[in-house]
Amino acid sequence: MLGRPIPDVTLKSRVRDEALDGPNPFRWQDLNLREAFDGRKVVVFSLPGAFTPTCSNEQCPNFDRLYDEFHDLGIDDVYCVSVNDAFVMYQWGKLLGLKNVKLLPDGSGAFTRRMGMLINKDHLGFGMRSWRYAMVVDNNRIAEWFEEPGINDIGADEDPYGQTSPENLLQALKAKIAVSA
Repeated sequence: MLGRPIPDVTLKSRVRDEALDGPNPFRWQDLNLREAFDGRKVVVFSLPGAFTPTCSNEQCPNFDRLYDEFHDLGIDDVYCVSVNDAFVMYQWGKLLGLKNVKLLPDGSGAFTRRMGMLINKDHLGFGMRSWRYAMVVDNNRIAEWFEEPGINDIGADEDPYGQTSPENLLQALKAKIAVSA
């Protein structure tokens, strides 16, 4: 994965538009990831789904809480991608009270599929979902890669979490800076 460009994918997102009246003042907006990440250094982490236990209780909130530490290490933004639609991602972010992590809805799994991380979780009633992974993307190229073990053991009910924790990413980034200093 290291050195590979990220897939050229456009995600369908919803953005608030004050010009719209009513209870749902949002409009559709295309978000081309290569354009969004061009010239920037970002962390992208992916997880099986919004509202799921580990994702909601640990991974996403901890990335949000540790955002300033990532920023201090030269990371411009932190993004969470999940194979969920824009409506689900919005409500999940609202429930979590996210202030820093930007949620990316990969409703059709196009980005996740092209990353090679789309797996079948029908045995849990989820359908096609993302394997848990994280990466540092520097100017649209994968500079650091983190992946939970067991992707080839798709039938397992386990949801490993550790390699893709924000704490693990921070430790790796700090170690890389220390070596280059």
